[in-house]
Amino acid sequence: QVQLVESGGGLVQPGGSLRLSCAASGFALDGYSIGWFRQVPGREREGVTCINSRTGFQRFSDSVMGRLIISRENVKNTVDLLMNRLQPEDTAVYYCAAVKYAEFGCPLVADEYNSWGQGTQVTVSS
Repeated sequence: QVQLVESGGGLVQPGGSLRLSCAASGFALDGYSIGWFRQVPGREREGVTCINSRTGFQRFSDSVMGRLIISRENVKNTVDLLMNRLQPEDTAVYYCAAVKYAEFGCPLVADEYNSWGQGTQVTVSS
């Protein structure tokens, strides 16, 4: 059974950092695209970043460019997201998602993904 579990969310002050982790079980990440998305109430789910676990290709949204680092940990079968210089507008529930992906890149569109975690809350506030 394919399962994704996010962890690492919490409360952080503006300018701070937070590391999220997406643990996969029931399948190996190799051959999959893994995406991170975020959502606030009343708004559509927004693509933040993604990584192709086979090619290493990465994509970032304009709103987080230069502030996020996404990495794959092969031994732990996880994809980690280090978020730096966080701002109140980064407050959201963050989800990881996976889809088997044969192409070189990775999609940053929610509808392209078919497995989702339950989400973890990130709150940026002083």
